[in-house]
Amino acid sequence: MKLSVIVPVYNMAEGDKLAWCLDSLVNQTISDYEIIAVDDCSTDNSLEILREYEKRYPDRFTVMASSVNKRQGGAKNLGLTRAKGEWIGFIDSDDWVTPDYYEKLLACAEEAGADMAGCDYHLTHKHSMEIGQVVPNNNASQAGVLTKEKYRSLILDSGSLVVKIYKRHIILDYPNRFPEYIFYEDNAIGNSWMLRAKKFAYLPEPLYYYYQHGASTVHTITQKRCEDRMEAARIMVREAEEFGYLEEYYPEIESSFTTLFYVNTLFSYMAGVKKRRYGFVRALGREMKEAFPHFRENPYYQKRVHEEERRLIDMHMRSTLYFMLYYRLLWGYRNFRKKLSG
Repeated sequence: MKLSVIVPVYNMAEGDKLAWCLDSLVNQTISDYEIIAVDDCSTDNSLEILREYEKRYPDRFTVMASSVNKRQGGAKNLGLTRAKGEWIGFIDSDDWVTPDYYEKLLACAEEAGADMAGCDYHLTHKHSMEIGQVVPNNNASQAGVLTKEKYRSLILDSGSLVVKIYKRHIILDYPNRFPEYIFYEDNAIGNSWMLRAKKFAYLPEPLYYYYQHGASTVHTITQKRCEDRMEAARIMVREAEEFGYLEEYYPEIESSFTTLFYVNTLFSYMAGVKKRRYGFVRALGREMKEAFPHFRENPYYQKRVHEEERRLIDMHMRSTLYFMLYYRLLWGYRNFRKKLSG
């Protein structure tokens, strides 16, 4: 078997989201592949839809049903237990791909002798094959034989895991799997996978359609999802410690942790959660200081975090209460100005 594609599914029946994904997969231009769709205890008719595809495409479509809702990480782990492919790929069940997506990725990888391959993607708000907003998932300087400099670059700018395929040994020759019961599971283990790869093939062509809608993980902000992001960052550091690359890539891991655990969480929480809890914001700052006490001296932090955000972070590091009061006033003032200009 050349390729296994794992699709975690939870409540994607509405609006033909699941059908768009599955239709794009069963009509791929390659023949030697399997689709493993894992239903994660959906409460709509997603599982029934999956069973229909399994009946129509018994040679390439397998359905697994989790007995417990373990989020995407748990569904992906279940799919990995069944995967037979030389290569392994993942796709979110509300996204879709071009008919030649896997043919092009496999050809690119095999021509280069790579064990990891990826391309670019579209952002789209509607179900169509029209080209939307193109987003580079990686860049040409990261491709080729992977050196320390390229590993550093990939840690800092890894790109999305679902817009890549991996040789099976990168994933299955090691005991670690996706964390379960949380979102942001890809962030937790992505660095370990990239650092096991020896050569990366990159195709600067948008072949993956990343569907933008209100229910997607990145557009839903709750305290639980903020906590999940924080836990994913903790696991990312534990992975670096366990597999022995934390010291060698300390500045890059520190920067990645700071962005994932702290910067993104702090500002998305303040902007998106209506009932903000002082205790949560205070604990976030404390743990950041404990994990990486000198994170503000990191050169990547200085370059990559916006100056205004750095000023607010300095304020938060001094006083959570003052930071929250100031942020509320700042946000209120900006909303007031928007109303006036509107």
